Amino acid sequence: MTIGAVIFFDEGIQELLTAWQLPEYSHGPLIPILSALLFLRQLKSVPVDMSVQLDRRPGIVLLVFALLLALAGKLIGIGDFVTYGLILWVGALLLISFGWKQGKHFWPPVLHLVYMLPLPGALYYGVSTYLQGVSSELGVYFLKLLQVPVFLEGNIIDLGVYKLHVAEACSGLRYLFPILSFSYIFAVLYRGPTWHKAVLLISAAPITIFMNAVRIAIAGVIVNSYGVAHLEGFSHFFEGWVIFVACILLLFLLAWGMLFLRRDKMRLTDALDLDTRGLGEQFMRLQYLQPSRAFVGSTILVVLMAVTWQALPKRDIVNVSRTPFALFPTEIGPWQAGSQRALAPTIEQILAADDYYSATLTHPERADQVELFIAWYANQNKGGVHSPEVCLPGAGWEIAALGQVDAPFASDTPFTLNRAIIQKDASRMLVYYWFEQQGQRTASTLTAKMQLLQGKITNGRNDSAIVRLITPIDGPSGMPAAEARLNEASQNLLSQLPRFIPDV
Repeated sequence: MTIGAVIFFDEGIQELLTAWQLPEYSHGPLIPILSALLFLRQLKSVPVDMSVQLDRRPGIVLLVFALLLALAGKLIGIGDFVTYGLILWVGALLLISFGWKQGKHFWPPVLHLVYMLPLPGALYYGVSTYLQGVSSELGVYFLKLLQVPVFLEGNIIDLGVYKLHVAEACSGLRYLFPILSFSYIFAVLYRGPTWHKAVLLISAAPITIFMNAVRIAIAGVIVNSYGVAHLEGFSHFFEGWVIFVACILLLFLLAWGMLFLRRDKMRLTDALDLDTRGLGEQFMRLQYLQPSRAFVGSTILVVLMAVTWQALPKRDIVNVSRTPFALFPTEIGPWQAGSQRALAPTIEQILAADDYYSATLTHPERADQVELFIAWYANQNKGGVHSPEVCLPGAGWEIAALGQVDAPFASDTPFTLNRAIIQKDASRMLVYYWFEQQGQRTASTLTAKMQLLQGKITNGRNDSAIVRLITPIDGPSGMPAAEARLNEASQNLLSQLPRFIPDV
């Protein structure tokens, strides 16, 4: 069954391997190992039962649901769904192997696998933005306690002689995810009341935020006292294991303090079940599991699903007739489009678009410009619908806010778009972007995927596009003026798009 599952859940496995290369999820490869150790530890409390288990139906139901969820993810091209199905398959495998009566007790190691998953893009940036704000405010509070003159504007800490930018990398997410995993294991191993376990589990987030704010405050003190030249070495030193170890020590300190709330006085070493003896023997026990009809049938089902998916004929993609962006008009209403700019070769390679357009729009009555970018994909399987970190510019720009809103300029055919505020040092930009799917527009990645699936089924088309407009937020008018520019430019742009992004 395992070989069939690896083949069938391949998209989900590839999604994990890609995410684990990011600093925030670099702990991911350790999660399956730790979950396996938790499973073997729990297996010690399960008596050897050689009788035939008859309560395997819950496992079969869960297996079918896991396969259907993964199949949906494969059809619409969302690897996360396949990964969720993979975790459910692990739970189904335990229920089928041990039966419901015994297998239901193995939910802690299965649930722990969730910590190896990357967050969906929108949720990631929502959490990151919130943590940046909380860390900034708490760091400024600590600086004021230390009598350091400081002013906070957004995520920029103004120290007078220097402005310290609390970037996305400083949000604390790269510490939060592994510490959440550690606190989960800590709560599982803790011998005590359920509410003690709950406190230990949820304490990971506030502990991480606190330590991250302390790091920001110390950075502010260094800049204020010794100058920015000394900050780089400090940042590299504290970005690694120092913060992680400090958070773990605080977690142990919290567990030690909670022991005083218990009537049965005990030491912390006794409160934590850290006995790892006999795990090898428990692993050898697995060879005595009796293959049941349910297990054999489930194995056949998984293998058939994997083989069928591989054998399915790939439908040829319909090529649509469109005007290339090289013929994009230089006048878009009152806006004038400058010369089209070529992207750097490395960016073009990552973008992998079949055609794209990048130019600056100017208005005779407006000082600030609008940057227009459109990418078109003949086959969405090669790209198209991306997460926000791809749709928004890099080169040091960080996302300060990201959300979906109704397009204020689309009165005839309403649709939603993504509205983002990005910042780099003291500069801020307003961003609109949305997905074009064969005459339909949306801000939602999931909706765009569903529209593409519908197109593949109904007419064989798999083309898609991304439209993005950016303008600076500056001057006395600030945000209202930036929104007015993007609304006007976007409204004039819509009538031009069908030639280059066909709707039929």
